[in-house]
Amino acid sequence: MFTCMTSSPEETVHLAELVGQKIREGTVLCLEGDLGAGKTLFVQSLAHTLGVEGEVTSPTFNLMNVYEGICRIYHFDLYRLETEEELEDIGFYEYTEEPEGIVVIEWPDKFPESLPEDYVKISIERTGETENSRRFMFSCAGEKYQEFIKELETFVHTSH
Repeated sequence: MFTCMTSSPEETVHLAELVGQKIREGTVLCLEGDLGAGKTLFVQSLAHTLGVEGEVTSPTFNLMNVYEGICRIYHFDLYRLETEEELEDIGFYEYTEEPEGIVVIEWPDKFPESLPEDYVKISIERTGETENSRRFMFSCAGEKYQEFIKELETFVHTSH
């Protein structure tokens, strides 16, 4: 686990770009944070780093958006879902169990028992120091992404 601080939207964009430079196809990325914490800005920057052109929006009402870039990005927003059955209805498990491309999940904490065994977790919280200051905590569940987290930590701390 490691932590990064940002003090502006531009720094958050830069952090997401660094993650985008290192992330690999087959990664499941879970973003936790309150409304307005910066999850969508992070995904937008990550997607653009991965070659997505055009608008990247939170799929709050669609529940899932697919973006084409260097690899396909499947972007889920679980905020409006009420039951695990709804996850099946949107094909959630088909995308997360054997991920192709990159899977990004906003609000994964709504259904923690439905997440895959292995994923990268980024928790975003406001620090209260300034309106735009954020703390990003990177960790992983399972064994699959432990080396990625170590590599990312080194890369982020030398580039941030």
